[in-house]
Amino acid sequence: MNHGATPPPGATESWDVVVVGAGPAGIAAAIMSQQAGRSVLVIDKARFPRDKCCGDGLTTLAVRELELLGFTPDHLSDWKTVDGAWIRSPSGREVHVPLEGPGIYAAVAPRLEFDHALVQLAQTRSIEIREGHRVVGPIDDDADEVSIGVNGPTGDQRIRARYVIAADGMWSPIRTELGLTPPGYRGEWHAFRQYVSGVEGSAAERLHVWFEADLLPGYAWSFPLPGGRANLGFGIRRDAGLSTGEMGQLWRDLVTRPHIVEALGPHATLEGRHMAWPIPARIDSVVLGRGRVLFVGDAAAATDVLTGEGIGQALLTGRLAAESIVTAGATNPALAQRIYRRSVRHHLEADHKMSALLGRILSSPRGARGAIRLIEASGHWGRRNFARWMFEDEPRAVVLTPSRWHREFLARPGAFRMVS
Repeated sequence: MNHGATPPPGATESWDVVVVGAGPAGIAAAIMSQQAGRSVLVIDKARFPRDKCCGDGLTTLAVRELELLGFTPDHLSDWKTVDGAWIRSPSGREVHVPLEGPGIYAAVAPRLEFDHALVQLAQTRSIEIREGHRVVGPIDDDADEVSIGVNGPTGDQRIRARYVIAADGMWSPIRTELGLTPPGYRGEWHAFRQYVSGVEGSAAERLHVWFEADLLPGYAWSFPLPGGRANLGFGIRRDAGLSTGEMGQLWRDLVTRPHIVEALGPHATLEGRHMAWPIPARIDSVVLGRGRVLFVGDAAAATDVLTGEGIGQALLTGRLAAESIVTAGATNPALAQRIYRRSVRHHLEADHKMSALLGRILSSPRGARGAIRLIEASGHWGRRNFARWMFEDEPRAVVLTPSRWHREFLARPGAFRMVS
């Protein structure tokens, strides 16, 4: 399909791929589609830079996917590489799990800057990104193309595409328009986050994970950022049965607990107000697409059900959707859907089930204490490999999926070896 300058209001234009949402999933889909020679348009209702409530953590899966896109830490001044995690059990036992080896296995990057840097990366590849544009009206999907209504600063218009990749978040308007949103769905996790400045304690450099007895199944975190700042927060599963008000009270209590105060240091100051957000994590049961529309990232509920991590899964599903479309071709959307479902199942569904099982073990103080004692007793080799496994360097359910076995299991170098 050919395209030119933005058409006047009411006009119609055509693209090979239209990506709705310019977060990590959408940008990954756009870059991979363009690299395969497809014409790509990205639209987003927001204007960048814009914040996204998030823990800001980048797992090994995330940094490997970023490297595939051509993104490097040099694109972001607030990038903070981390070399392990300090995990605390409900009884107060603490164990260090290292992330060792050449390259980077984990990092922290504020979403305000991170998402903007990804948008800028796409723009350097001459991918057109229209900010302040939102999907409106009916979605018409037929044998040859899909058509969506878009409202922007100049008014309404229709846009045609061979495929639409919906990276438009948990409350996906496209999913809703297609009648695929379950009534009353509010996600599997709920999380709180607040930035902290003046951090002088161990949290200035260490990535802390605290398994608090009253957060199970869930955990609290402090992720270090440059300049003496940290991302402080907690995530808790909705099946814990807490109301929003009870979660708010829990947050106010959490920030006063002695071990957290000690980790932040005596001069730490909470910035602004805390933010809360729901997290979808049901990749094993969600509808991943219909017709010429594929869902990625939070719109595909692709978050890790054990940790609530979603950036790596967003980048991965964005890439898989683009690859599925390229492989199937413009005239076979049914094949694109099959390839995409099969790819997601291969990469994520078995791990989802394994993570859900581990989550049940960690849902009680006794289970969490036992798991951390086992990690501590495993020696340096065991702690190192646990960290690689926890940070998604290898699929959690790899033992159940022999097709993913390889010689360098838990021994691969990290990402960005040439720049780290």
